[in-house]
Amino acid sequence: MLMLRGHRAGLKAVRLGAVAVLRACGRCRSAGCLLGSFVPSAGRPLSASLRPGFGSRPAVSLMPRRLTTMAAESMAGRMVWVDLEMTGLDIEKDKIIEMACIITDSDLNILAEGPHLIVNQPNELLDGMSEWCAEHHGKSGLTQAVRDSKITLQQAEYEFLSFVRQHTPPGLCPLAGNSVHADKKFLDKYMPQFMRHLHYRIIDVSTIKELCRRWYPDEYEDAPKKKASHRALDDIHESIKELKFYRMHIFKEGKAEEKKRKTHLENGDHSKRGSQNQGTD
Repeated sequence: MLMLRGHRAGLKAVRLGAVAVLRACGRCRSAGCLLGSFVPSAGRPLSASLRPGFGSRPAVSLMPRRLTTMAAESMAGRMVWVDLEMTGLDIEKDKIIEMACIITDSDLNILAEGPHLIVNQPNELLDGMSEWCAEHHGKSGLTQAVRDSKITLQQAEYEFLSFVRQHTPPGLCPLAGNSVHADKKFLDKYMPQFMRHLHYRIIDVSTIKELCRRWYPDEYEDAPKKKASHRALDDIHESIKELKFYRMHIFKEGKAEEKKRKTHLENGDHSKRGSQNQGTD
């Protein structure tokens, strides 16, 4: 494997289309993990971000372009599920207090469960929460956990970015969740590097929920009901379960498979008839 350093590594990365670097992951020892997205740090040129001395890795390993591209394409269908708990919904004054992340494949199978972090916020902010937030976050124990936490927002972003870089190629996988547009506003403001790694589109389960309520009211009544624990990791699991239900019952996966089997059977019958006719001629 060729090891490139400094400015030459930066130029090579550009020629490769700034695709992710593949190497054995230091945490899970999996060669399939994606360790870098070549997104330069704020204020630093791309080549500077790759110089020895920047970060913990003094050099960048580059696999052949075809292998790297194939690996990135195979991971492009993955979804990055995120749920946040905030002190409120006012983007100007409220802050993130809890966050969780899960990676699924395109069939909604969980591939990796990422950081589940509680972010410290000042007592003044917590004491000024709305009545709804004070009641629910207090009842769930989240408010006290935030007071006890030592994790800063900057540390949380680093943990999240490190996790998604291991499991998704840069710029290809969308953010997913329930009413995730609200989470995205806070992520755009407080975690811009994390959001830069994701695709600009989102998969919002609440959109499908509202369409189902209008177009398929009977199926909507059978959809899994959320427990409303208002804790980040629980909410993600419930959202994945809900989207699985819509896929099966609204997108009619079962009927599509039935139609496919029927087509195969019909084709098989025609082939059989053809062979019989040939035998009688």
